[in-house]
Amino acid sequence: MSDVQPGWQVFASDGHLLGQVDAVFADYLLVRTAGLLPVDLYVPTAAILGARDRRLSVQAPAHRAYDLWHRPLKSAPHG
Repeated sequence: MSDVQPGWQVFASDGHLLGQVDAVFADYLLVRTAGLLPVDLYVPTAAILGARDRRLSVQAPAHRAYDLWHRPLKSAPHG
């Protein structure tokens, strides 16, 4: 997934738009969620199922993504 760039859209396994890639790191993506109150998700690259046309799909349904990948700032992977 080395070609992933900020701005790519990220979709859950159930087809719902999670948000867009805000930053790319060695082993995870920082994804800013779509919606009125955006949240940062730290999505491990191992969770990416596929990439096509600047769109990524990940292995979790939308209702689980927050529980799996939201981290308070002090416990974020880069902190």
